[in-house]
Amino acid sequence: MHELPLSGITVVSLEQAVAAPYATRQLADLGARVIKLERPGEGDFARRYDTTVHGHSSYFVWLNRSKESLTLDVKDPRGKEILHQLLDGADVFVQNLAPGAAGRLGLGVDALAERYPRLIPCTISGYGTTGPWADRKSYDLLVQCQTGLVSLTGTAEETARVGISVADIAAGMYAYTGVLTALYTRATTGRIHPVEVSLFEALAEWMGQPANYTRYGGSQPARIGTQHATIAPYGAFTAADGRQVLFSIQNEREWAALCADFLLRPALTDDPRFATGSDRVAHRAELNEIITERFARSDAEEILKDLEDIGIACAGVNDVTDFLDHPVLAARDRWREVAVPGARVQALLPPADLAGLPARMDPVPAVGEHTTTILTALGLSAAEIDALRADGVV
Repeated sequence: MHELPLSGITVVSLEQAVAAPYATRQLADLGARVIKLERPGEGDFARRYDTTVHGHSSYFVWLNRSKESLTLDVKDPRGKEILHQLLDGADVFVQNLAPGAAGRLGLGVDALAERYPRLIPCTISGYGTTGPWADRKSYDLLVQCQTGLVSLTGTAEETARVGISVADIAAGMYAYTGVLTALYTRATTGRIHPVEVSLFEALAEWMGQPANYTRYGGSQPARIGTQHATIAPYGAFTAADGRQVLFSIQNEREWAALCADFLLRPALTDDPRFATGSDRVAHRAELNEIITERFARSDAEEILKDLEDIGIACAGVNDVTDFLDHPVLAARDRWREVAVPGARVQALLPPADLAGLPARMDPVPAVGEHTTTILTALGLSAAEIDALRADGVV
């Protein structure tokens, strides 16, 4: 059995919802021991977002495999002492508590640095720990709104949220890569660099292109569904059988091929309305009318074949069921079984393959499943653990 890259690294996480659990699950994927601290009794509130996966939350199952669950009331002095015992042997501490909560618990970055000089703290917040919005609570859709993402998403008539928790995911990704960088720096230089990520600044980074377009173009990109605000043709069109096919033209060579070999109108290549990318965007409505007429003459499969034959990227517009049955995932053997309490579920392998190293796909824990094991390893007796449990500390 090969040793995974983060074997020997211990992560303690006071985490909830999506962003922090996503970061720590990816550390667990690489072999880190992740001790997830949860509220006694109820646990991470994301466990109750829904009950669709054999009685478990679809979010929680996705975000929490390969972790150990310890229930702990960190506001109780006995619980806080257990937390400090864990931190004494940890490499990383991740938290996405409410604004100011870590500091009130004595778990601020400066306090941790003084007590645990080799510990890497990672703080995930809504809008940063300083600045005018440091005390504001946030969640994913609020940040989608504040960064302007919602104003770009949807149709001309109506805005829409992105259909996944994109701000949380962005923050989780930057927290994950930030922790990896801090671990590498500690290993190579001995220096400790605390990591801080906010949902707002993570998603703000992903808004770079529309930010540039708006600042220097004078207006923001238009909201036009599956069309692209700055490229044409680009979007989903309906074939004769009612199915949609999405395609885009990325360069002039593809434009010429589309005109000659798909639209069968080679003269359009040099038509002044469509001669450049900017011209095509300016005359999008006329161009879309020509493409719509062509799509109405063929079924989706024929259109996909014709576009692929002339080297133009295209795809049918899948729903989630289509995605689950995608031939690429099947042919590349990307699905694995993961245990959840009382059942087994399908989960995708982590997207970054490390040649020669197997993926870690360990079970999703029940609330407090590892409490006794972890506390016993810290030296607590069965009687002491029972007393803590009776008092609601664990």
